[in-house]
This record gives sequence, C-alpha cells and structure tokens, in this order.
Amino acid sequence: MESIISFSAQIHFNYLGYEAFEYHLKKSNYSSIFILVDQNTKEHCLPKFLASVGGDYNFEIVEIKSGEINKSISSCIKVWEALSAIGADRQSLLINLGGGVITDLGGFVASTFRRGIDFINVPTSLLAMVDASVGGKTGVDMGMLKNQIGVINQPKMVLIIPKFLNTLDRRQLNSGFAEMLKHGLITSEPFWRVLKKVNSVDQLEDHIYESIVIKNEIVRQDPREKSLRKILNFGHTFGHAIESYFLENQERESLLHGEAIAIGMILEAFLSHQQTGLGINQLEDIKMTLLKHFEKVDFNDNDIDAIIDLLKFDKKNSHGSIFFVLLKRIGEAQIDNRVPDDMLSQAFSYYKD
Repeated sequence: MESIISFSAQIHFNYLGYEAFEYHLKKSNYSSIFILVDQNTKEHCLPKFLASVGGDYNFEIVEIKSGEINKSISSCIKVWEALSAIGADRQSLLINLGGGVITDLGGFVASTFRRGIDFINVPTSLLAMVDASVGGKTGVDMGMLKNQIGVINQPKMVLIIPKFLNTLDRRQLNSGFAEMLKHGLITSEPFWRVLKKVNSVDQLEDHIYESIVIKNEIVRQDPREKSLRKILNFGHTFGHAIESYFLENQERESLLHGEAIAIGMILEAFLSHQQTGLGINQLEDIKMTLLKHFEKVDFNDNDIDAIIDLLKFDKKNSHGSIFFVLLKRIGEAQIDNRVPDDMLSQAFSYYKD
C-alpha cells in the first residue's frame, strides 16, 4: 500500500512503515526514545514491534493501565514523571504503541512535555488505525466526560501494521468497524455499500486503507475543525454521552467506543430523517445494518434522561446550544444542526422499536 501524506506526518503501511520508521530514527538523532504501552500491548504487541525494528536502539518502556477509565490527567502525570525520571528532554521521542487510549493520551503527553516533543503513533487496534491515531487530535477525559482536555498536534508519522489486529477479539474489531461505517455514511455511499457486504470483521483489512484515506482527506481540508472536519462527529454527540454514562454507571456493563457510537449513529440518523431530509428507506438501512453487527442495548427512562442531560457537556456545543451532525442522505452530512428537545427522547423510542 502506498503511504498517505498528512501535513507534517506520513501514514505508512506494513514493511514500508518499518523502513520509514528506521530511516526517521537514523536522521533525527533523538537523545532518547520512549515507547508508551498499556498492559495488553506490552504483552501482545511490544515484542512483535521490537523484533521488526532494525538497528540498535535503547528503547525505554513506559507502561500505564489499560482501559478508557485510565485515559485521565492522573495517568498523564505518571507518564510525565516517568519521562522526567528517566531523563527525557526536548530532543526525546515518544512512540505510542496501542489503541485509542494510548495514541490519544500519548499524543497529549508528548505535546505538553517540555512544551512539546516528537511522537509517533503505532496503532494496534482497528479503532485507532482508522480513527484515533490519524488527524492530530490528542487528549484525555475529565472524569466521565469524554475528551474534555487536549490539543490538536500532528505526529511525526503513523505506522499502520494490520498484523497487530490478530491480537484483538471480535468485540474490539467490531468497535473499530463502527468508525469505518461512519466514514461511508458521511462521505461515500459506495464505501457504505461495500462495507455493508462485510459479513465478518475478519474481512476488514482490505478496507482499512480506504477508511484512512477518507478521514485524512477531511482532516487535510480542515485541520482545526472549523467546518468540514465536524462531520467526523456524526454519531458522537449521542455516542459520547452514552459511552460516558455506561462508564460511570457501575450497574451497567461499560460499552466500547464503537458500540456507543453505533447507537449514536442510529439515534442521529433518526434525527436526520426528522430534520435534514434523510429518506425513510436509508434510515431503515442504517438501523438494520448497524444492528446486524451491534447487539441492541436496553435503555430505561432513567438511562435516557441521564444521557440527554450529559449532552450539554459535548465539546462541540457553543453558546449554550447542542449541535448535531446530521445526514441529508447516505454519503452527505450537514454540520451545526440544532434539534428540539422533545425529539431527543423520540430518537430513543425509534431505536428501541
């Protein structure tokens, strides 16, 4: 696969990725090189990564606990302290080897340590490959509120190594598949139709490249999310509120990011039908396709009220208003849509039917 150009970074694939990585290390002459991992990637991915890198480098390993609950400022402090203790300086490099939590948090740590050091993302989950590691968004959660603290800063490069997907279970693969389906819904009906034919998430490797191309082109046109890039938030206004609610509510099993976003896309597709002209047949197509891959979640009235209340913390809000990305049709999204309050609960009714 050809490399993809993205601002100051390039996105490289497979063996070309390792070649580009080794060349970058040789020419950059970093004073020290750190690899950020969690418990899972330290065991399953780090040995494979180190075995594939040529040259004699003294990599320092920094480990955090796995899981969205650890995507926090307290985890950042531990990483900052570890970097300082081992002697990192402004000429150091941080390699983020992991899923979305690692690439988001690691990018933020690197962007703020000593006012900014270089970082490279090596995503190991499907979600991170097609979404979190590309585009320069970094950050952490604030309590149960998603991505409230962060900066936009581009990595030096991104290495996409699909073999790392062999370390994931089906549920984690499905979580990333939700973001790929979103890319089709917001920009490309043909890509949506291709992904609809996928019967198993084990068949996704051939489509990763196209999904990254779609996201990268959006980010290239609007790196600071002033207009077009907002379409990447389709499904995320409701989805982040749902994810936050289930993360905080100890009586409910937490949802993975893609599982919450899949629900959010159904809810926001309903709002699109009501507000921006999405046809009923396309609405039903979206709902049936997503429910084919994601088991329906039960919501009671208290759940719904709490989730709707969380919407006011969405980072896209402005001047006290909640804004949604909605679809005019599959393949065409519209940003900055206000929605009547009573329609929010109607969306849940549609989802539950």
